Amino acid sequence: MHTIFVTGTAGSGKTLLTSRLLEWYHSNDVSPISINLDPGVSSLPYDPDIDVREFIDFYSIMDDYKLGPNGSMILANDLISTKIDEIQTQVQELNPDYVIIDTPGQIELFAFRSSGPYFVSNFYSDSKVTLFTIDGTLAVSPISFVSLMFLSQSVRLRLNIPQINVLTKRDKIIERLTEILNWSNSITSLQDSLNLEKDSEQSLLGKDIIRTLYKSGNMLSPIAVSNLTMNGMINLTAALSRILTQGEEEQKHE
Repeated sequence: MHTIFVTGTAGSGKTLLTSRLLEWYHSNDVSPISINLDPGVSSLPYDPDIDVREFIDFYSIMDDYKLGPNGSMILANDLISTKIDEIQTQVQELNPDYVIIDTPGQIELFAFRSSGPYFVSNFYSDSKVTLFTIDGTLAVSPISFVSLMFLSQSVRLRLNIPQINVLTKRDKIIERLTEILNWSNSITSLQDSLNLEKDSEQSLLGKDIIRTLYKSGNMLSPIAVSNLTMNGMINLTAALSRILTQGEEEQKHE
């Protein structure tokens, strides 16, 4: 059993990517299941096999603890780790090849509080990987791109498992796609773009950050994917196969 944690900022396409991965694996004769870990989500584009909302009632927390929406969301997300045994039992009963876990919409509530890393480290699986979704419409600015890549590495540091960066909404940024991808492969290209920024302090800070990322070998080039057209899904699932199964699934479907 292999587990994929889908993470990223709100609105970056985590939930839709989860849905597309389920479709992809089903169509390739692989048995996947989905887990929704967002206790506050109102609707989903897929029918989760396991839903944390069955264990944690966001609205009851608001009433019982007299909390506002933000406080209730923090507590609800912290309670996720207390349900790991029950979730694990359901997973074992379903016996899937892949578990795709759609994490809470607010990445800071999952990755930067202790409950998220605890869940990731204690969830039993033969192998694990994180997908960090980067909103392509935000990444068109070099400063935003640097910020998102830095956040990506922060999540990787917190969750401490292999990670793949996924640039979503490629269909909306197709004219800028080559330039954006080049930023992650060429420090010179990104520095040149940062030099054009009007705010010199932002430019200098951005260049300091990317030098650190490049020097440490942690400038992970994202895989561009469209959740609408499925363009890029072959590259993404091949990368997942190389990490999770050492390429066995990739070879199987060649």
